[in-house]
Amino acid sequence: MSEAHSSDRRPSVDSGAIEITSEPVVLAQPVAPDSGATDITAAPDPDGPGPSAGPSRRRKIVLGSVLAVALAGAAGLGSVGWRIAQEKDATLTTPAQVAGLNLDSSERARTTADYLRTGFTADINAEESIGAVYADPAAPQRSVLLFGGTALVWQPERDLDRLFDLVAEGEGAIGGLREVDAGSFGGVMKCGTSTSPEGDLAVCGWADHGSVAMAMFPGRTVDESAALLRDIRDTVQTRN
Repeated sequence: MSEAHSSDRRPSVDSGAIEITSEPVVLAQPVAPDSGATDITAAPDPDGPGPSAGPSRRRKIVLGSVLAVALAGAAGLGSVGWRIAQEKDATLTTPAQVAGLNLDSSERARTTADYLRTGFTADINAEESIGAVYADPAAPQRSVLLFGGTALVWQPERDLDRLFDLVAEGEGAIGGLREVDAGSFGGVMKCGTSTSPEGDLAVCGWADHGSVAMAMFPGRTVDESAALLRDIRDTVQTRN
């Protein structure tokens, strides 16, 4: 963000800008009962322009505008702070079963999971990380590769985009990347497709203020993968 710099030049009267003048606001002075003097400023015409009404009103308008902006900014910061407090203490686990899938504990699957987790932690500073391969009992060729981690995430979408860039370096450019429904946990979720000679691979990931995770879905469409990831997230993610 950049700071606004005020101009030393005063706007002309006919420019339409609100002008702040240095003239003091003149208050009416009380008159002694026996002085016999007449105070011509004590009761100004409410409909008249009055010498002091202009500057006073201008100041009220300007201060009111500044106050409105300040309150709006405070409300926005309060909303962000509330979301961070609600989402920051996240936990990710890899249960034996999730969304109709079974955790693959074979040596090959564990090696793949460790590779994914290592690649994730190399670019994302996570407090805890996970990596797992889930097998589909109905279609072995449609196993789901899941990896991610937990941390205090200040900018969820930025870190999720970084993770997509990391995957693209190894799997090829991810096309059609778009935001999808993030489900009950909120945050941001995106999906796209990685195209390679071996076939298309749907890639989906989510991020909130407490976690960042991604999954690869061979043999599934983007829409199927997004729905499945929401179901997986409902099981593997918890908040304290």
